[in-house]
Amino acid sequence: MRRPNWDSMSLQPFNKDFYNPPPAILNRSPYEVEAYRNKHEITISGVDVPHPIEKFDEANFPDYVMQSISNMGYKDPTPIQAQGWPIAMSGKNLVGIAQTGSGKTLAYILPAIVHINNQQPVRRGDGPIALVLAPTRELAQQIQQVASDFGNAAYVRNTCIFGGAPKREQARDLERGVEIVIATPGRLIDFLEKGTTNLQRCTYLVLDEADRMLDMGFEPQIRKIIEQIRPDRQTLMWSATWPKEVKKLAEDYLGDYMQINIGSMQLSANHNILQIIDVCQEHEKENKLNTLLQEIGESQDPGSKTIIFVETKRKVENITRNIRRYGWPAVCMHGDKTQQERDDVLNQFKQGRATILVATDVAARGLEALAESYCVLFDYCPKFMGMLLHWICT
Repeated sequence: MRRPNWDSMSLQPFNKDFYNPPPAILNRSPYEVEAYRNKHEITISGVDVPHPIEKFDEANFPDYVMQSISNMGYKDPTPIQAQGWPIAMSGKNLVGIAQTGSGKTLAYILPAIVHINNQQPVRRGDGPIALVLAPTRELAQQIQQVASDFGNAAYVRNTCIFGGAPKREQARDLERGVEIVIATPGRLIDFLEKGTTNLQRCTYLVLDEADRMLDMGFEPQIRKIIEQIRPDRQTLMWSATWPKEVKKLAEDYLGDYMQINIGSMQLSANHNILQIIDVCQEHEKENKLNTLLQEIGESQDPGSKTIIFVETKRKVENITRNIRRYGWPAVCMHGDKTQQERDDVLNQFKQGRATILVATDVAARGLEALAESYCVLFDYCPKFMGMLLHWICT
């Protein structure tokens, strides 16, 4: 997959500024704007950052978007939406630092829909106008649901591209042409290398959970993908944390960007999580685990779950058998299981039919949304430590 020589190409001009702030925004005093930002812990950096909106009707969205917002029953924009929409609708590059659950998906999906509907229609064989990169299948599917909820009314099509699923249907969607592609990096590169799709029409790029993508080793793939996208695109990067690796990626590809931060910029532990460390010998682990499960079983609330991370596939199977022998309802997951088997295991775990999941790091993707009551790190492993740090600090 060669990097296009953008300097030698004649790129079709496109519009990306659709924001005309209403009088209510323009007439707000600097004191009122600062008071709103302080109240919602919004900090900003950049030149001429637009004022935040306080109500949906101040976002300058077209009627079809406003109708969808009304149908969904939303009352007020979240802080990331209030400050992010005016920037995104203005066509500016944006870095947003906010925790999971802050409403960031809508912060980039709604401007994407407006952006798309102001471009030439996508024809069969065209690549997408908007590309959303996500670290995991589970997050990609969550994003797709939001894109479908709001895109259907605007006749904006999408497809979700991820590994572990058959390529045929994904390839068919790409070949027919869709406006939004939501993808994990590895599977998207597969399709780009085979020529199933291209990114020459992509003018709106989103990097969601950029810190997680870098933690998972996707940086080479991300850079390879970005090189396939025209340099005058609009780019929005979202992250729960702001490590130097994420900052370097933003500096390399976003040029002049505006930055929003919701809450503290410092990485801090979630004090609702109790962390207990028990350093022991390998031969002591099984008995200690059984004792721990007994304590959890006696104290846990109905419906709470336990996930046990183990380094190797063989150990996962052995530990699961041992736990079952003691009468605990356990299931397991590792890289040798098919995608269907993994889905079945996750469904049992999510629905509470099995309250203990033993897994390698293959199960780390998307499980934070389950809010497990207990997480046991059976083996020390750098992958697990990075994953748990992300969960604990966001």
